Amino acid sequence: MSSTSTLNPSDLSLLAEAASEFASYPGVQNDAAAEEFLYRFPLPLIFSALQSEVDAPGLESTLVSCLERIFKTKYGSSLIPQYMPFVQTGLQANSQILRCLACNAVSYFLENADENAGNAVQLLLEYDIYPLLINCLIDGNELVATASTDAIKNLARSPQGIDIIFPTKSDERTRLEKLAIHSSSLARIRILAVIAKLFAVSPSVASAIYNSNLLSLFEAEVNNTDDLLMTLSALELLYELAESPHGIKFLLRTTLLQLLSSMISNSSVESILRSRAILISGRLLSADDIFTVVDQASVKTVLLAIDERLELLKNQDADECESALEALGQIGTSIQGATLLLSTPLPLARHVVEAGFDRQGKGKQLAALHALANISGENRSKDSLLLTGHAEECLRSLIYATAANCSKLTPSGLFLSVLQQDSEVRLAVYRAITGLVARPWCLLEICSSQEIISIATNPHNETSKNGMEARYNCCAAIYKALSASNKLNDAALAGIAAKIQEAVRRGPYLTTQRSEAQPAVMTADRF
Repeated sequence: MSSTSTLNPSDLSLLAEAASEFASYPGVQNDAAAEEFLYRFPLPLIFSALQSEVDAPGLESTLVSCLERIFKTKYGSSLIPQYMPFVQTGLQANSQILRCLACNAVSYFLENADENAGNAVQLLLEYDIYPLLINCLIDGNELVATASTDAIKNLARSPQGIDIIFPTKSDERTRLEKLAIHSSSLARIRILAVIAKLFAVSPSVASAIYNSNLLSLFEAEVNNTDDLLMTLSALELLYELAESPHGIKFLLRTTLLQLLSSMISNSSVESILRSRAILISGRLLSADDIFTVVDQASVKTVLLAIDERLELLKNQDADECESALEALGQIGTSIQGATLLLSTPLPLARHVVEAGFDRQGKGKQLAALHALANISGENRSKDSLLLTGHAEECLRSLIYATAANCSKLTPSGLFLSVLQQDSEVRLAVYRAITGLVARPWCLLEICSSQEIISIATNPHNETSKNGMEARYNCCAAIYKALSASNKLNDAALAGIAAKIQEAVRRGPYLTTQRSEAQPAVMTADRF
């Protein structure tokens, strides 16, 4: 953008000094400060200085930093519509920091548009800003690509913005899809990354992505394992997609679950790819209403693939094994998923129970114990904690069988053996007991061991916040189960009940009894 404003060397020096001071102010600059600065140095003057070819080291970065802070204010962002030609020019500049500033200016403008989002998007449409943002995404440096992604995300927060990014005409491909088909691997990854970010914005945006066939880009990358780095990057982004609670149903409508299952079963695929495929599958299968989207045969195929990998890796402390156990824990968070793991002819949960009480590898054991906690319902509400009768009997049988096949002989012996390990393992065991103790058989096993109760009620055992909270939650769950079973007044359990009740009364963080300050009364010294 050209400007009639000019600066002589002394004015330029004053501007540079003032901009540096404004940019380095140790705090948030408010509207009043921005307005006062722009009264002294109007925006056209700053833009003119940015476009000048004066050889002043650091001038550009100083002015850009200053403008960043100005545009972050409500007052500064309100001026952006008046200077949209500058934004347009900045998005096409050779300078990466100017392009980054222009992308951020679009973000600030959209963030502060509030109820006028429709008008703001219309202005961006008039200046053809969206294609320029996409260009910055594709060929800018990392900072520019990140700033562009943020601007596109803000654009997608309004219905009008969604219409720009995802054209509704059935015969019109989105700009993102067109570019991905003909771009370099780096550009494709950036496009997949922005789709992943957009997916989490809202259900309506996730729906628009699905209807625009953009998820097929992920399918294509997962299906092509020739480029290890590209496939791994696509899987990492797919893992991010699977984190979106409103997005899983759209992912399940694609062929991604089948592709992941094939990858898990393929022994020629790199282990790191299989590990990510297993974790993503775990997230997808954790959906409560999965069978409303996916047929049971597809789900069983994935579970069988994970089961086969765990059998192959049974005596290994491999990352892939740890990932598979973590995936089972993800599936077990929902009541339907936990039931699935306990209802197959050879229940997958057997891997969790066996690895949880096996010291072949700490990472593997931790993943298994946390998975057991999830399956038992530690993170579910009390109404969905218990499973079906068959699943509950399977869970009980697995734990008793594991105890019988080792030197511990009883579940209480199993729990004690892992509670005697380090703090990380104890935290996982506290979680498992918290969920399992709602079952009468487990409550009996826990209360039959004075050593377990001593560890659980000892306020000095844990020093970390998470450890203290896990221990307290465990005691609270035992006390709740005792209350529900009407055993609080059982003479045989009186001592245990009193210990548990006292541990609950102290709370998670009180390691000692609270002592009240006592007034000291002394006679006065006499001379």
